[in-house]
Amino acid sequence: MNNLVIAGREFRSRLFIGTGKFGSAVTMSRAIEESGAELVTVALRRVDLEKAPDEDPLISHLDPNRVVIVPNTSGARTAEEAVRIAKLARAAGGFEWVKLELTPNLHHLLPDPIETFKAAEILVTEGFHVLPYINADPVLAKRLEEIGTAAVMPLAAPIGTNLGLQTKAMIEIIIQNARIPVVVDAGLGLPSHAAAAIEMGADCVLINTAIAAAKDPVKMACAFAKAVQAAEEARDATPRAPRSTATASSPLTGFLWEH
Repeated sequence: MNNLVIAGREFRSRLFIGTGKFGSAVTMSRAIEESGAELVTVALRRVDLEKAPDEDPLISHLDPNRVVIVPNTSGARTAEEAVRIAKLARAAGGFEWVKLELTPNLHHLLPDPIETFKAAEILVTEGFHVLPYINADPVLAKRLEEIGTAAVMPLAAPIGTNLGLQTKAMIEIIIQNARIPVVVDAGLGLPSHAAAAIEMGADCVLINTAIAAAKDPVKMACAFAKAVQAAEEARDATPRAPRSTATASSPLTGFLWEH
């Protein structure tokens, strides 16, 4: 199995984790460790920019030697706001990676494609490794790839809904045409949902609510890790294609009563 590579960084795990909604930083840290995730996203609005990274209540629970810490622009409504947040993250903590998240409608939290593209163009030019969160739009995904984003992150369903792969058909088109990693983000609620995304060809999944809001986040993180690994191994084993007719698993000749 080949490891995942994004922006020149190699990842053994194809499970990324968001850090919101956990009951405590300790629980978050334990869940990340149990998951084996090597990339975590952090909302910059939850980080104390007045403190050094090792003193911040959230960042201090993340080991930068083991995980890539990716600030996200959650809360931004315009390209200008998103770019400002990314630059603040770089100035405060030296973060070169950014999850570009632009959600002007607070009810549905769906990404704004126009503002996302505008911000991505600027941030790529500024040297950021940009991971844009988008609707499952194959045309937009290709345009973002063409301007140099490190990956694309189409949603499976609206953020936090746990509905699973509601946009499966569109994500399949994105995967078929992408030459950069495709990270399925938002709406995956069960380990089986994550496994299905990997089985259909996604390079990675990003999970937050389904783990953080579980009664036992640490156990749920472990379950997601196992599901993603099993799906990756199954995909690499090259499953037999589905057939419309039944085929016997044993020969239909040589029965005992024939002798």
